[in-house]
Amino acid sequence: MKNNYTFYLVDFGTPAYDETVRLRRDILRIPLGIEFYVEDLALEYNQYHLAGYHQNGDLVACLVLKTLSDSEIKMRQVAVREDLQHKGIGQLLVTASEDLSRIMGFKKMVLHARKTAVPFYKKQKYKTSGKEFLEVEIPHFKMVKNL
Repeated sequence: MKNNYTFYLVDFGTPAYDETVRLRRDILRIPLGIEFYVEDLALEYNQYHLAGYHQNGDLVACLVLKTLSDSEIKMRQVAVREDLQHKGIGQLLVTASEDLSRIMGFKKMVLHARKTAVPFYKKQKYKTSGKEFLEVEIPHFKMVKNL
């Protein structure tokens, strides 16, 4: 796949951030019948918002990184535009988030993967940790990777 994508951080509360919230809502929330609340989004103020753009300027993917400790960061709310899923963009996004996290000095990436996404993350060398659990009424696994 030719890489026509650029990944960079967007600031909380900006139009670019609002666009990532819409993408996350469309891909991750609406199918479950849930919405974001102002209170949910307010907690993202001090988190990192990574967005992926096609060379034509369209937002294609995004995720959120939350600091857990000086050495550990959590990847959350990973979303790729539905018409572009299974084309390698998610892999590029995850790699970009790992590179960024390494640069910031983090040593471990943690995430809660939907059970259906576990094979995707295993291909990226993440390992499951612990037993299956429910989050937003969907089976998930905690996964980790040393950076």
